[in-house]
Amino acid sequence: MRVLGIETSCDETAAAVVTEGGEVLSDVVRSQVALHAPYGGVVPEVAARDHARAVVPVVREALSRAGVTPAELDGVAVTSRPGLAGALLVGLQAAKGLAWAAGKPLVGVDHLVGHLLAVFLRRDGAPAPEALPAFPYVALLASGGHTAIYRVDGPSIGAIRELGATRDDAAGEAFDKVAKLLGLGYPGGPVVDRLAADGDAAAAAEAVPALTARKESLEFSFSGIKSAVARHVARRGRPEGQALHDLCAAFQGAVVDALVQKTVRAARAEGIARVVLAGGVAANRGLRATMAAACARRDVALFVPPFASCTDNGAMIAYAGALRLAAGERDALDLAPETRTALPRVTRKGGGAR
Repeated sequence: MRVLGIETSCDETAAAVVTEGGEVLSDVVRSQVALHAPYGGVVPEVAARDHARAVVPVVREALSRAGVTPAELDGVAVTSRPGLAGALLVGLQAAKGLAWAAGKPLVGVDHLVGHLLAVFLRRDGAPAPEALPAFPYVALLASGGHTAIYRVDGPSIGAIRELGATRDDAAGEAFDKVAKLLGLGYPGGPVVDRLAADGDAAAAAEAVPALTARKESLEFSFSGIKSAVARHVARRGRPEGQALHDLCAAFQGAVVDALVQKTVRAARAEGIARVVLAGGVAANRGLRATMAAACARRDVALFVPPFASCTDNGAMIAYAGALRLAAGERDALDLAPETRTALPRVTRKGGGAR
């Protein structure tokens, strides 16, 4: 089975052709980072307009690289939720038009489910199937808009359960906001990660307190650490040189420690010895290294997708859609965009007692 996947939920226009076994036949991603950088974040209207310009050329390129025509596809998958409404609508309309014209089945995919299953994508040089995780596993999904820990018992929405999530900013949002405070531009995550590699977290420990929470809680809160950095910059100005490296190391270390500790705690509480990293923040080198060390100490197997499978891409959408098609699921042409995930949420946003 060969399925075309289209992804336009935020600031990447992406398309890919993937088999139901996870083999990536093509994967094309057009980033909008340069468009949004002057604004310090994603502008929804700008994103939607650029998707409208790019989606057809990107789809054509994905089909060409895979060496297939629309008539040779077995189905079309598209991100239908969650995301920016206008951006989602562009991808949905493109997918509907192609599916209708080629007489192929259409399936909508929840973007978060795509991330949670991206570990199964088999790209060039990918590990053998036996090196992939078995169900169930505990997954940390950390990206620009979402940070949560899930128990994944299977590929369907009903088999995925949230164990804990952020009460405010997602980890990626916290990285971007701190980077903006420090004058590092957008997107901030990769820049902070790079600077942190040469920093001494202990040297800036006073400026960035450790993240604290109830020991048994699997919820996250990153607004306090962001505010601490803002107060530090307000008092002393933006750091330069080694002081900047140290502050980035302290900030990243605090966020990474919280992500790792809670993920490992969740795996132990669920009695599962398999952990998967997912989402754009999973590309962070500090997170990968710290999670690997923590899992090794506790005899937990860690599975981390390659960088291309962590950030938003069409391959994960195509694969999740292929599994839906293989299960006999279809969506009608009146499929509408939804800004929220279909995965049930247990974590309440905002402050206050739990």
